[in-house]
Amino acid sequence: MTLPIDPEALSDGDIGEKRATLRMDHEDAIEHVRETFAEAGFGVPVEFSPSDLLNEKVDADRDPYYVLGACNPAVADRVLDASEKQMGALFPCNVVVWEEEPGVQTVYHVSIMRIGRLVGLAPDDEEMEDIIAETGRLADEAFSNLDAA
Repeated sequence: MTLPIDPEALSDGDIGEKRATLRMDHEDAIEHVRETFAEAGFGVPVEFSPSDLLNEKVDADRDPYYVLGACNPAVADRVLDASEKQMGALFPCNVVVWEEEPGVQTVYHVSIMRIGRLVGLAPDDEEMEDIIAETGRLADEAFSNLDAA
């Protein structure tokens, strides 16, 4: 299979990649991320621990790894209309927290809005550009407040 885009040609900005390091306990980091994203306008309707699941089901021995599914309902509603409902396949916008070592957590996020446009699930038009800009501002706010911890 040949990919329609060259992953090597993409920059962090093309996919809206964001990363932060938190110097705190894993559980405290999860709570901090949840609160910080809520303050920036995101709800967290879905969350789970892949590490707990994998450690239980396949004895994976994974370090703590947690996914918070963030969502801004007004933006989600707009992008469903803009994408003829296809962007719902990527919902919610995940923010991941993993433990690098005890007391050091990485927070990671990529923009599903940017990725959806890159792979053709969303149009390359002005409405989508506005949605991408809005979600980018919200994510920037959340990440800048994470660093203030």
